[in-house]
Amino acid sequence: MTPSHTKICGGVYVFLLMFYKVTAKTKGVLLMSNLSQIFGSNVFNDAVMKERLPKATYKALKKTIEEGIPLDPAVADVVASVMKDWALEKGATHFTHWFQPMTGITAEKHDSFISPTADGKVIMEFSGKELIKGEPDASSFPSGGIRATFEARGYTAWDCTSPAFIKDGSLCIPTAFCSYTGEALDKKTPLLRSMEALSKQALRVLKALGNTTSNKVITTVGPEQEYFIVDKKTYDQRKDLIMTGRTLFGAKPPKGQELEDHYFGSLKEKISAYMKELDEELWKLGISAKTKHNEVAPAQHELAPIFTTTNIATDHNQLTMDTMKKVALRHDLVCLLHEKPFAGINGSGKHNNWSMGTDDGINLLDPGNTPHENEQFLVFLCAVIKAVDEYADLLRVSAANPGNDHRLGANEAPPAIISIFLGDQLQDILEQLENGGATSSKNGGKMEIGVTTLPALPKDATDRNRTSPFAFTGNKFEFRMVPSSASIAGPNYMINTAVAEILSQVADRLEKAKDVTAEVKAILTEYVTKHKRIVFNGNGYSDEWVVEAEKRGLANTRTTIEATKALIAEKNLALMEKYSVLSRVEMESRYEIALENYIKTINIEALTMVEMAKRQILPAVIKFATNIAGSINTIKSTGVAADVTAQTELLTEVSALTATLKKNIAVLEAAVEKASDAHGDTYAQASLFRFDVFEKMGTLREVADKLETLVDEDVWPMPTYSELLFNV
Repeated sequence: MTPSHTKICGGVYVFLLMFYKVTAKTKGVLLMSNLSQIFGSNVFNDAVMKERLPKATYKALKKTIEEGIPLDPAVADVVASVMKDWALEKGATHFTHWFQPMTGITAEKHDSFISPTADGKVIMEFSGKELIKGEPDASSFPSGGIRATFEARGYTAWDCTSPAFIKDGSLCIPTAFCSYTGEALDKKTPLLRSMEALSKQALRVLKALGNTTSNKVITTVGPEQEYFIVDKKTYDQRKDLIMTGRTLFGAKPPKGQELEDHYFGSLKEKISAYMKELDEELWKLGISAKTKHNEVAPAQHELAPIFTTTNIATDHNQLTMDTMKKVALRHDLVCLLHEKPFAGINGSGKHNNWSMGTDDGINLLDPGNTPHENEQFLVFLCAVIKAVDEYADLLRVSAANPGNDHRLGANEAPPAIISIFLGDQLQDILEQLENGGATSSKNGGKMEIGVTTLPALPKDATDRNRTSPFAFTGNKFEFRMVPSSASIAGPNYMINTAVAEILSQVADRLEKAKDVTAEVKAILTEYVTKHKRIVFNGNGYSDEWVVEAEKRGLANTRTTIEATKALIAEKNLALMEKYSVLSRVEMESRYEIALENYIKTINIEALTMVEMAKRQILPAVIKFATNIAGSINTIKSTGVAADVTAQTELLTEVSALTATLKKNIAVLEAAVEKASDAHGDTYAQASLFRFDVFEKMGTLREVADKLETLVDEDVWPMPTYSELLFNV
């Protein structure tokens, strides 16, 4: 190549490189511009309201949202009209009051906007009355005895603090759900009540400490959502996944998560495409999906949003779970939200990152650079510590469901013992407080990696602890016990109410104190001394911690059944009643609902097991044994001397296991019948399902899983763990 050619080629290269950079940059700008247009495009959010509503209407609605002032019906009429026009422009034809009954999922009844006219045509109408109030059938949702079948009336009431949105061609209006007699039949109502209770008590404390600018305290949450993705064709061949959301049978595959190669690993192309569409759908709904990655177990993944106000975060998480499942089907995939869909590998949880902040931007759980001098932070921190210690049973029951019984205490989840992780810095400060007062703070400093080209990293003041159920993570608490399939409303209204009670106690003392500083010091020392037992910075997975926790008097509530007792404990009934979060009737109804849900869940699982064992596994095993016997007879009939020891031994083993399988099926059927007939005491019946039926399910599974390892894969009647976990 001549020098002139080199110059020309070099010039072309430089031009192409510059063109590529400009194009890439322009494309990036277009993409970002497109993203900014997409985000919240299906939400009747503040920007839309400000643009479309008359100024007076907008101000009145904002006053209701921010200050809790009752909404004028005339204002509701204007909002409804504008909301309808916006929805029609977005292609919506119906509206629905979108609510969260105690089924754990959402509910919606769709009505069209059309209203017939005298000339046989229709006009589009939507009134303030329809916006504010709906009327579903209350008796068809779990009520724990509050509503009988013949008492059907219930109401949905517009939660204007959570924006309406468009989903599947309908205008969805977030609402609370209550009975005709006024009791809460949903998860949102107590959540909203608890948020008001905490705000009121926190403001009392702040004012006693000299804060005169804050008018409201808001709890915020960022729920990290774990889930599994499996191939739909494979899923469709598993009755257990279809009926129960988890595998009731399944031998351990040759490879699980031992190599730790899936966590944060490169995304498979099909998974990446799914996640991309999921992000886009969530962004349209104003859900700030931020982080996505592979989780520890094969086929397991996680999505994390940016935190937001608790009731909105709750709505968003319900929408996220719903959208995850719908988008998966478009990709011929199925999203599994069960806490333990596969035995022997990590299950899924929902890490509930909870904090408190003021309306003027103060994070009450931010320690600052010198936490030992941050009086406000220490007061709120110690209030949370006391609340978690005194109401640990409420936190535990808020994270209890049948699926989580499989997960808690395993290597991917906290133990069933409630404790708090604070880290070295705050632990040191607490020890100082216990001894009379804090005078210093440990700092993280810098971490030198040992490679000159790598920067020195600023080191956090404390490590993280993934084994802790309730861990402080810089400026918030991460409640790691929450089940992956559950609504986050329950855990958050339990936390809010417990903390509100302790803040009320603090406020009572500070408001009466002649010397507030001295009283703060006394409160901190007292709370640390009395409640330090709940603080544990070590390995929550260790056997030693179980022993140590017992010495400290901390409960190890292993099952959902045992946890439900907290819902009717006198101290908890009094707490919820005091702050009007839940009445005694409402608490008792939730106790009944929790037990009924457990009974129904285990009953469905047991019946599914029996059906699969009788109609799929048993025939397959008999067929396999028959094939072996035929093979032995064929070899013998030839008259040729041949060693059939291996075949005979295999036939003997399979036949023995088959007989045991048949016997265990009958035993499980009898246990189910006995538990189903045990009417009267719901707790006793639930206990039968947990400690008799559930145990016998495990015995049946053990035999079936052993047979799976022996039977020819061409004969085995369902996809194996290897196919389910590694087939996407």
